[in-house]
Formats: sequence, structure tokens, C-alpha cells
Amino acid sequence: MLSNKIVECVPNFSEGRDLEKIEKIINVFRGREGVKLLDYSSDKDHNRTVVTVAGEIEALKVCIIDFMEKAIELIDLKEHQGQHPRMGAVDVVPFIPIKNVTMEEAVELSKEVAEIASEKFGLPIFLYEKSASCAARENLAVVRKGEFEGMAEKLQNPEWKPDYGPCHPHTSAGVTAIGARMPLVAFNVNLDTSNLDIATAIGKKVRFIGGGLRFCKAMGVKLEDRNITQVSMNMTDYTKTALYRSLEMIRMEAKRYGVNVVGTEIVGLVPMQALIDCAEYYMGIENFSSDQILESKLME
Repeated sequence: MLSNKIVECVPNFSEGRDLEKIEKIINVFRGREGVKLLDYSSDKDHNRTVVTVAGEIEALKVCIIDFMEKAIELIDLKEHQGQHPRMGAVDVVPFIPIKNVTMEEAVELSKEVAEIASEKFGLPIFLYEKSASCAARENLAVVRKGEFEGMAEKLQNPEWKPDYGPCHPHTSAGVTAIGARMPLVAFNVNLDTSNLDIATAIGKKVRFIGGGLRFCKAMGVKLEDRNITQVSMNMTDYTKTALYRSLEMIRMEAKRYGVNVVGTEIVGLVPMQALIDCAEYYMGIENFSSDQILESKLME
């Protein structure tokens, strides 16, 4: 049973194909006092697993360190290939305040974990998002640019000295980003084309740094087993950029290439309101409230 102060953590690690390794890493989260494993999802094309856990601050801190130790033990990035950008065996560890926890407390937790992990594993760590030590490090995509293969050179630049740990990558585990942020939704849109250039071009139009939606990060990904492509997105604030807006913008941009949307995907957990917003839009529901959802009432 969890207490009244709850933090969520959504660590991403760079293994999505070896089920035995994945289960050994996930087992760290099982049967822990004060921590609950909510979800995990592995993707073979991305070669990446996304975990969602929630817990009390101190219990979660210990659990995440144990998780990082197991992932670093089992994953060697020198042998890793996948569609998703990555710079670390444990690529990113975000903390999200959920219940009776301030963003400031989540930031402090991220810094404590970063300090412990850097010393214990000899691991370079960048703070990002709300924990970032400067504005240039807020955006994960900027921090991760160069990926594992380019980190040795990047860390020699004084502007990219890690916030914690040595100025050289861990030989097999690379570099990790740790921070605090608002809840995000990992939302992917599948296209009926195998041409990765098309998905990449659409992703560049939709994402904020390409002139698109303010709270959207996007990239093109090839789904080899299905011979189609995907616009893979992180919606960093669904309350300000709704999921249906990104879907409709992708649908609009795809038309110029004669390409259609053939499905969507949500990775991990999603706030109920994000789906309610989509239902309101597509169904044209007027004056709808989450209070009208039966399950919401039952959980009160």
C-alpha cells in the first residue's frame, strides 16, 4: 500500500529484444515495499523498454538505483542497434510528481539519484527538463544529440561537462539523463508506407523545433516487421497540445505524399483526461466532464 506522497518514474532502458534480459531488469521492481510496478512495454524496432513505476520518495530512490545497477550489468551499448536515439544503457530516468509532491521535491529526488548513481557506477549524468542546470540542457533531444557513439567527443566540450560523474562515457553503459518533468504521453502514429524519409519529413513538420506543435517531439521510425513507418512522438504537455491535434496534423501532412494513417499507439500509461479530450473532439460531445465517467465516480 502506497502512502499519500507519490512520485511516478518512467525509466527507459536500451533493450527491447532479449526477453530474458528484460525480465531480469524488470524483476527489480517486483515485490518492493513502497513501490508499485504499473506497466512496462518493449519495442523490438526501437530496441528499448519503457517502464512505469510509482512509489514513496525514499523507497523509489533505492529501487531506481537497484534498477540502474541491473541494467548496467546486463546491457552493453557497444552491441546495441535500434531505431530510437539513445546514449545510455539506462537512457533516461524522469521523475513526475503525482500526489502531494511538489515539482521542487521531484527535482531534489532526481538530483539525489543522479549523485548516488554517478558515484556508484562511474556514470556521467546530465540533469534535464525541470532539473536542468541551464536552459541548454532542458531538452532531452539536445542533451542526447550525438548518441552513445558521439558522447566521448561531446563530453570533452566544456559546455557539455556532465552535471555528475566523469567527463567520459561509461564503456558499456554510456551516459544517462535524469530529471523531473510533467506527465507526458508517448503517442505514435503509423503510416502505410515503408519509406522512412516520408515519416521523418512529417515528424519534422509536426514537432515544435520544426515549427510544429508547441508540446510535441517527433521523429520517423521504420517498423521492420510490418514494413511500415511511424511518426513516434512524445507529447510533453497533453493539456496544451492535445493528442488529436498531432494526429490530425500528421494526417494532413501525409496527404501530400499520398500516404494514409493506418493506426496509432500509446506506449506505457496515459492520463485519462488525454483520451477524454480526444473523445470530446471526435464525437463532438458538448459540455462533457470527467465527472460523467462511471469509473471515475467508482474510484472516488
